[in-house]
Amino acid sequence: MKQASTYPLRLPASLKKAVTRLSLEDHTSINQFVVTAVAEKVSAFETARFFNDRKARADFKAFDRIMKRRGGEMPRSGDELPERNRR
Repeated sequence: MKQASTYPLRLPASLKKAVTRLSLEDHTSINQFVVTAVAEKVSAFETARFFNDRKARADFKAFDRIMKRRGGEMPRSGDELPERNRR
């Protein structure tokens, strides 16, 4: 991390207690635990944005044409659907 900044954070007592317990179980500091939690949340939002952007550019008519085309190859050995997923 090249540059860090501080941010005063107010947590409800119950959440602070949970963070303290979980950071001890994870063998990390409270600061590192919170930083990791924030990074995971940011990643989730960025991933959702990525897929929403991709969805906006999708050509669903082309997708339907591709999915309905005939021919192609049978699944390779090991690529078959499990029996419980077949309809």
